[in-house]
Amino acid sequence: MGAGPSGHRSLADQLRSWPDERLQRLLTARPDLATPAPHDFGQLASRAAVRNSIARALDGLTRGELSVLDALVVAGQTTDAEVAAIVRADPSYVTAALARLRDLAVAWDSPEGLRALSGVADAMTGGPDAGVSGLRPRSAAPRPPEEIAAVLAALPPAARALLDHVIAEGGTAKAGTVRVGLRPEDAETPAELLVAHRLLVPGGSLLPGLLVVPGEVGLVARGGCTTGERVDLAPEVAAEERASRLAVGAALGAATDVVRRVGLLLDWWGGRPAAALRTTGLGVRELRAAAAHLQVPETEAALLVELAHEAGLAATRADADGNPVWVPTTAYDTWSERPVAERWAVLARAWLASPRLPSLVGERGPDQKPWNALTPELSAAGMPEAKAMALTLLAELPEGHGLAAGTGLPSLVARVAWERPRRPRTRADLVAWAVAEAAVLGITGADVLAPYARPLLVGEDPAPVLAALLPPPVDHVLVQADLTAVAPGPLEPELARRLHQVADVESHGAATVYRFTPDSVRRALDAGWTATELHAFVLAASRTPVPQPLSYLIDDVVRGFGRLRVGLASSFVRSDDEAALATLVNHPKASDLGLRRIAPTVVVSSLPIDVLLPRLRELGLAPVVEGPDGVVRVGAPEALRARTPRTRESADSARSAARQAAQVVAAVSTLREGDEAARNRPASASTAGGGVLSALRDAIERRGDVLIAFTDNQGVLSERTVRPLVVEGGQLTARDADADADDPDAERRYAVHRISRVLPVS
Repeated sequence: MGAGPSGHRSLADQLRSWPDERLQRLLTARPDLATPAPHDFGQLASRAAVRNSIARALDGLTRGELSVLDALVVAGQTTDAEVAAIVRADPSYVTAALARLRDLAVAWDSPEGLRALSGVADAMTGGPDAGVSGLRPRSAAPRPPEEIAAVLAALPPAARALLDHVIAEGGTAKAGTVRVGLRPEDAETPAELLVAHRLLVPGGSLLPGLLVVPGEVGLVARGGCTTGERVDLAPEVAAEERASRLAVGAALGAATDVVRRVGLLLDWWGGRPAAALRTTGLGVRELRAAAAHLQVPETEAALLVELAHEAGLAATRADADGNPVWVPTTAYDTWSERPVAERWAVLARAWLASPRLPSLVGERGPDQKPWNALTPELSAAGMPEAKAMALTLLAELPEGHGLAAGTGLPSLVARVAWERPRRPRTRADLVAWAVAEAAVLGITGADVLAPYARPLLVGEDPAPVLAALLPPPVDHVLVQADLTAVAPGPLEPELARRLHQVADVESHGAATVYRFTPDSVRRALDAGWTATELHAFVLAASRTPVPQPLSYLIDDVVRGFGRLRVGLASSFVRSDDEAALATLVNHPKASDLGLRRIAPTVVVSSLPIDVLLPRLRELGLAPVVEGPDGVVRVGAPEALRARTPRTRESADSARSAARQAAQVVAAVSTLREGDEAARNRPASASTAGGGVLSALRDAIERRGDVLIAFTDNQGVLSERTVRPLVVEGGQLTARDADADADDPDAERRYAVHRISRVLPVS
């Protein structure tokens, strides 16, 4: 075994010796270690060994790096060269992987040699796809490989098949009726023969009732390495070359379309707010209306809606009735005035960092109810990473190459699975959704990463690169006699916004076609335009003379505009006595009744009838109620009644008694269990001395022996030399230092609060 640096007695000492740059890399890769800020290096080392923190660190490793870490767990305290010898990979790859494991503080150089941090072995879960070989750690005093190889060569086929099966299934097997302590010639079954040759050993108190294959046996059985295949070869992404002009053109078209459609959606919501659900989501009816307005499928409409919300361009507010509705934010006004490239950059950055799952909108959840757009639960923490990794792998393809047809996406999923093997099982769906959404946003075109998407991935501004590829905006249209206007390029934002108010988009492409219709002109009049402003706008925006049909259309719509007027009234007052109505309207005490005379014999009010009727009677009038059919309704109102509430006394007495008895029994049982737990709980288990715990944890990290002074159950102070294994739940699990390697009773448990002293044994 190689020794670590001479001055590093513990992990805390080793962390203390790191330069600031290396510490910053550690805290960046494992942010949980820095929140809240640790008080000292001892606290930092303790946090690094926490199970959840280790699991998060392992989640960021590749399958190859996890395989190297697994080999380190199998080897125990070892050297870099020995780890490289048992990993089926290029030695330079193993060296780089070990350096990364050290930087993440999941491996460190203890005085006895390189080893994995305590808790790493428990966090290594899964199978070969997760970089776990299934081999158990080597014994404290492993047998020479030559001796093990000779024993394996002499095994009968049945015993060797059983051993290979146990190794393949994780290295453990149930002991059952297998006898322990036999000589090889006395063994009657293949399992007993393996135990007699110490190819299977009892699991001890940590694995009671199980037989374990020591790690050194598993290594020899697999030819000296932890795996049978190389672990440093990442799957290749299937790619094929595509025409650059085709790919860039497709990406640019999608990018301009997503900017235009988000603007159309929010302009529409600005005049017609979309009703929000009680969960702040968007209902199915509203999503269908948005899809019809934008002329896109509902799945794409869901993406645009989620995109607008993630970019801060849409939010909820209360309407006039107090109901929540979705409307544009104040940030939308600023966004809509910026150039197309800058608007796209805002949307792309929001999408890249978003955990939302718009591709699931319309699908049914675990409760068999469909997912709604903008529902808070419709998100996944791994989605941003899936997007970044998928696009990064596309960026690593040769210039002008994209995903191959048919095999490209599955190979991309396999590569992401190799890069992050511990991620959730929904990884394949996340990657597929990321690729599909990137195509809609124009980040890719024909499955080739767009040139302006590369700066986006590295955190730079993609707007300058995109602006250089887009044609310059134009400030005019060509109005034709068939009531259409052709935009020979992307319009300036202000011109496009005003043109959308007076005309409908008929087709998209290199030249967008707008059509003037009676409905579109009426829409402009509803927005406050006048006939003069309409004629002036068309004349100023067109490079061609304004055709007479368009002028006639505007004048015809203006003539019919406003002939009918619609207002709001909650109630009305009708009388054949015009003088009485005039007196009522001009009454000084009727100013707050919201009265307005719309005919000589009819007055309307903004107050509801149940409020207006008593107020008129207070003025000394004697009104009566007129029904919808014009018939006067008189008579005493019905008296209001409420349903008699059901009291406890009126409930079923037998059921109440049974419920009360069950509650009493449960309460007594809870009290008994709590009292028993309080009696069995160590008096100071939760407040044990920090020096004892620190010394025990340090010994576990070093896998060293210590002398402990403890008080046994009879109150006698004793001392024992042990090798600490685990400290958990106020109990120390340790192995007697002078016990034989195959002694199943050598492991004991000690209450931490009974340990008064811990001294290292050199």
